[in-house]
Order: sequence, then structure tokens, then C-alpha cells
Amino acid sequence: MNDTLKKLMDRNQFSDETKAIIENENLLPIGLLNRLHNNYEKYSGIMDDSDLMFTTKNHYSGLKGFREIVATLNENGIDIGHIEERELFIKVYRFLATKHVLNTINWNDFKDDLIFQLVFPQPGMVKPEIFKAYMATDIEDEKKQLIEDYIKSNTNPHDGKQLLNKPWYEDDNNELVILDGSQHKYPQVQLLFDKTTQSCFAFCTYCFRHAQVRGDEDMFNQKEIKPVVDYIRKHKEVTDVLVTGGDGAYMPYDRFVSYTKPFIEDPDFSHIKTLRVGTRVLTFHPELILTKDYEKTLGWFKTLIDNGVQVAFMAHFSTPREVLNPATIAAIRRLRSYGILIKSQSPIMNHISLFTDDNGNVDIDRSAQNWIDLGNIFAMVSVGFHSMYCARPTGEHHYFTVPLADIDKVFSKVYRTLPSINRPSRYITMTSSAGKTSILGTVEVNGEKLFALKFNESRNMEWMDKVFLAKFNETENTVEKLIPYEGDKHFFEDELTEIEDYKMQALAKKMEV
Repeated sequence: MNDTLKKLMDRNQFSDETKAIIENENLLPIGLLNRLHNNYEKYSGIMDDSDLMFTTKNHYSGLKGFREIVATLNENGIDIGHIEERELFIKVYRFLATKHVLNTINWNDFKDDLIFQLVFPQPGMVKPEIFKAYMATDIEDEKKQLIEDYIKSNTNPHDGKQLLNKPWYEDDNNELVILDGSQHKYPQVQLLFDKTTQSCFAFCTYCFRHAQVRGDEDMFNQKEIKPVVDYIRKHKEVTDVLVTGGDGAYMPYDRFVSYTKPFIEDPDFSHIKTLRVGTRVLTFHPELILTKDYEKTLGWFKTLIDNGVQVAFMAHFSTPREVLNPATIAAIRRLRSYGILIKSQSPIMNHISLFTDDNGNVDIDRSAQNWIDLGNIFAMVSVGFHSMYCARPTGEHHYFTVPLADIDKVFSKVYRTLPSINRPSRYITMTSSAGKTSILGTVEVNGEKLFALKFNESRNMEWMDKVFLAKFNETENTVEKLIPYEGDKHFFEDELTEIEDYKMQALAKKMEV
């Protein structure tokens, strides 16, 4: 074994099993590591040789886990401060961090470390007036009530009216079957929130599916497999099944097989072309991929691929540091060696992958460079750059968002700088009940500056055929609130209301029968 490779694996405390897999499958070729590190040394953790601070537990969960981390940091002379404010965020949402992600953070400069921003609650995330009210009382019941009220009125866990996306069908006995763990909004893609994928390997602070990981009563949660399979059999327009959550990579081998075996054994499922796995395992727990136990799942994915079903890991990389470490690089290469496609669909979030100056103005050049470098790193490790999207109006949206006009400037620089093969596959988007709206840029009509918009997914897919215009606004951060250029409504709004009303009324009527 190469001395450099041995040193890297020893420093990262890989198990003997993982070391053998990496060596036997050539997952960390030194030429690739050197090229990545030399090109992007300012982000790279590939050649780090500092002692790891977190070496025992694999996961740190909730307030207890957070406090354990803080204690370890304090023992090492590091005080992250703002503990009460950070803990309030955890009580409203949740907290989970892995040993891997904790050791990816540069604790010598944690305030500016983007992974620290991604995983750890930050001062200012929870609205200041709520934190002030929380600290103003010592009565525990009042604190709990304040948190409950805040969750109900402020966190908006089902933005875009996601509950309307829940599908249903009538079985052979004419009985109504509602898929409580599924969404089917766009014809080609069905989302699956299995009971095994409700958690994540670590929690992003901007999570827009906190109803799932928090365990809200109205979370999407699919307990039985057969209703999903029966629904897919009936709906030939579905070509892609997206296993999501939580984290899709949490699904165990047996349930993957149970859901997908009919795809390759039953001719009634020949319409299924792709299995997508929505996951951040490559950021938060790549070591999972580098085990003997995971070989069964990889083998099943290979079987699907050999039978004409594409398997795609939909990663969510938004910073170069997430990629530039030995475990993640090895995991990417192992997935690729089994024929699995990896694409990254990445949110552009203030403080994490978008940056402002002391006056709150967006630093266009610095923000764009993060994504330009990330796009070129993707090319070097064979990850497809699928898309960038705006912060959804959920959770602590005020903290993570900036004006759409500034995001458009950042994206435009990214798009024109990257070579065509390494660019995002579509323009920057934002999700609403109507669909995913792309900001194509700006245009001047009769001397007036306007946003040019176009759906790349929509409740009526024919809406995608039309470019539409909205008044330019330097401060607005939500696509839904943009004012139409002509008239008082966008062209699709009346039909959208009809579709939403129909979905609500049709399901209510079915349930009455």
C-alpha cells in the first residue's frame, strides 16, 4: 500500500474492513487525490493530518448529543457560545450530527466554516423576538407553550401545499387507499417517504422537511409496501420513483428489494425507468457505503441497472469541503463502480453557499466562486451538477434567503463561467404549489426591467411551454410574491386554484363514501 494512502486512512480511523475495500477497489488513487488537493487546497481536507477530536460515538442526537459535543469542544479549549439560542433552535426543530461531519469541520475557524453553518444552529436563526420572549421567562410551561405556538405558526413545514400531493386509488374491492407516505405532483415522478427513511444521518439547519424528521402528526410516512406497488402498477405515466425522507439511503436492503423487484420481474412495471435515492449520506456518513454490509444493497442496485432501471443517488452538495475528504471521495467512486449515477441538486443558502458582507449586501463574486469551484470538482469525481435552487419559504427562511435579484446575478456568473458540460442542467429554481419556477434572467420591455420566468415542473405540465414575465423587484425573495407584468394574475393562477380545489374536494368526497 502507498505510504500516503496508508497515512490518510490511519488518520481518518477507517476500519480494517474499510481499508481493505478502499485498497482492493482502488477507491482513492493518489493521482486523483493530489490533483483535487492541489487545485482546491483552500477547501481541501484530503491531506489534513491534525488529530481528530471526535473518535468514539457515530451519532450525536438532540439536546443530549449537542451538549456532549459542546463538552468535548470545551475540553479542547473551544467555546462556540450562544448556547441558549442554539438550544432553542434544537427544541423547535431537531439536532443530529455524525462523527464524520464533526471531524470535517475546521474547529480552528469554526465561525467561518461552512459545514458548521450547515449543521449547527446559529444565532439569529430563530427570530430575535421569539428568543427574547423565551429568555424572559423562567417558567418551564411557558417556555414549552412558546415553542409549541412557534412551531404551529412560524415553521411552515408543508410549504407549497405538499399535503395536496398525496395520491390515492381504489383497490379491487372499491375501497379507498390513501398513500400516506407518498407524493405524486408531477406525472413522471412519484416520491416515497418510507417508514425507514424518516431520519437523516445529520440534520441541515435549513431543512424544509422538518415535519418528517421532527415527527409531526401530518408527516408523510409509508408503512406498507403493497399500496405503493399497486399504485405504480396503475399509473403508467410514472417513470421515476424517488426514495426520500428524511434520507433515502436509510432504507434497508430488504425494503429496497420489496419495492423494486416487481420493476424488473413483472411486465406491468416496464414503464419504470429510474430509481432515485434522495440522500446526504455522501456528506454526512459516507463510511456507510464503504462497508461489507452495504455490498448487498450495491449488488441489488447493480441488478436493477443490468435490467434497464437507472439508479441515481441525488446528492445535495453545496460546498467544496463536503466533497474534498477521503471518505466521501471513496464512497463516490464505489457507487460509480457499480454503475450508479450521482447527481447533485443543491440549495443556495445564505451563510452556507451564498455570502453577504457586513452591510448585508450579497458578495456576488465570492458566492459564485463557491459554486464554480464545486462544479469543476464535480467534473473531477464524475458527479453530475443537476441543479441549484432557492431557499423554500419554510423553517427559518429569513436567515437563509436573499433577494431573488441577487441570486440571479450569482447564478448567471456561475453559468457563464463553467464549461457547458459542467453547468447545472437547468436555471436556478424555486418551488411553490404551482411547480418549480426557473428564473431565466431579466429583460427590458418598453423601458421597464422585468424577470423572465419559466416552469421546469408544474401541476399542469403544459404550463412549462410558456415564458412569462414579472415585475423586477430588488428585495423580494419569494417567486410566488412577484407581481405579474400584465394584469393582476399570472397566466396559470386561475387554473392552479381549480386544481387545488379539485384535489381537496375530490379526496374529501372519496373519504365520505
